[in-house]
Amino acid sequence: MSLLSSITISASGLTAERLRMDVIANNIANANTTRTSTGGPYRRQEVVFAAAGPLSFPKILGAAQRLGFVFGSRALSSRIYDGIYGEYPGTREYSGLAGAGRRGSYAPGGVVVLGIVEDPSPPRMVYDPGHPDADQDGYVAMPNVEIVKEMVDMISASRAYEANVTAINAAKSMALKALEIGRG
Repeated sequence: MSLLSSITISASGLTAERLRMDVIANNIANANTTRTSTGGPYRRQEVVFAAAGPLSFPKILGAAQRLGFVFGSRALSSRIYDGIYGEYPGTREYSGLAGAGRRGSYAPGGVVVLGIVEDPSPPRMVYDPGHPDADQDGYVAMPNVEIVKEMVDMISASRAYEANVTAINAAKSMALKALEIGRG
């Protein structure tokens, strides 16, 4: 593995973890949103990662089935914002939450974002008869976001981001040491 490929692998991890932190921040910001443009409460979102490299149709289909996507319904298009990447090598733009205009790179051994999916767990029902979104029994459908879980996920994403930065710095340091050997 060359120096450039190790940096590219870590850079793909940085991009993926940054998107993950953005999605977690969005979940926290919408923890009390009871009404969305699609109707109902906000639904928690998660980022789906995969190993970078060539993807075949059977791999894509298998991943979608494992994630519980229902083909032929709106569930597939509404749960994956940008589709599944299949081009290698090269780059592909992904849009959606905090990713508009950015490009993800594909390095063998790196990571790629397959998409952002909604958590299928049901909303929390909270008794609040004075709330404008309360049903006839006084219950309000609240988002399925648990702040403690989001904070744990944020710490995990932050640590993974730091690990990738450390790996890039180690690769740069090794390259500088190799150049010093050549001078001596």
